[in-house]
Amino acid sequence: METLVDRINTDTPDKLIIQKYADIIKNGGLVAFPTETVYGLGANALDDSAVRKIFEVKNRPVNNPLIAHISDIGMLETVARDIPSGLERLFAAFWPGALTVVLPKRAAVPLSVTAGGETVAVRCPSHPVAGELIRLSGVPIVAPSANLSGRPSPTCFEHVYTDLYGKVSGIIDGGRCDIGIESTVVIPKGKSVLKILRPGAVTPQMLEKCGFEAHVDKNVLAPVKDNTVVASPGMLYRHYAPRASMEIVRGDDDDVISYINEKIVQSGADGKIGVLCFDGERELYRNAFVIEYGSADNPLSLSKNLFAALRRFDEADVTKIYARVIKPCGLGLGIYNRMLRAASFNVTSL
Repeated sequence: METLVDRINTDTPDKLIIQKYADIIKNGGLVAFPTETVYGLGANALDDSAVRKIFEVKNRPVNNPLIAHISDIGMLETVARDIPSGLERLFAAFWPGALTVVLPKRAAVPLSVTAGGETVAVRCPSHPVAGELIRLSGVPIVAPSANLSGRPSPTCFEHVYTDLYGKVSGIIDGGRCDIGIESTVVIPKGKSVLKILRPGAVTPQMLEKCGFEAHVDKNVLAPVKDNTVVASPGMLYRHYAPRASMEIVRGDDDDVISYINEKIVQSGADGKIGVLCFDGERELYRNAFVIEYGSADNPLSLSKNLFAALRRFDEADVTKIYARVIKPCGLGLGIYNRMLRAASFNVTSL
């Protein structure tokens, strides 16, 4: 397949360029485009045939639901119905933005979008290119991460090009994504109560400041049982994963560093062990392929660089990755959630 590619200025997006890709969406094609979280692979959310192409191209399990993206609150009722009262302040506070809300679906939304369920996940992205693409398309757009299923999510054009060039109709190059991990997903559970199905940049603390009681679903930090129907993407056992096996190591800094160095020595595989660590720690590890992915004091730097780091380990062909992670609170909860799935829940606590 020939893939159309355009670089776009995200500060002042060229509407004529975006219109080309909106036409592809309207005609049932697939377009990869930037959002503030990660790059998405878009299709008309109301076109079952187009939606099914996403699963084919990504080799995505059909029990993994998609998120319908809208350009503004006025488009919400094209995909959702019976919207609970009280959510207006949630939408006002976090839309456009990195929050997805699970709501009862309208009949027009194909079951392919919802993995056969009767709810649909909806988000209004804040990225100017994403918003304009949806607006010019005139339809809600489903857009899972624009990568082959299971691989680390794409946070720049090069990641998308590597995975999907020649497989989709178009790719919009909008540079690097600002957040780097997917949106927070919540489902209303009674008046002013939200359950977090997938954590992200909109944290439990932020939801609570908005007047909601926020509860974290048990499967955020634990694997979902096989064949369980899930209401949110990103809940399956192995996801966002590098090719090498990965082990998360938690504990006192000195203990963690000593443990990882012992494992490097025991492996005897010079340069084939990967270490994912914080800024300023590179020289602490010898005979390993080391990537510093951000500051332990700046969670946003970690989230922005996490998936790119995991892809670099693939390029280096390492055989095992030992990873450091911050505490699972605030944005750290979203980072830890992604790393758990990338590591298939392989965690060593010291």
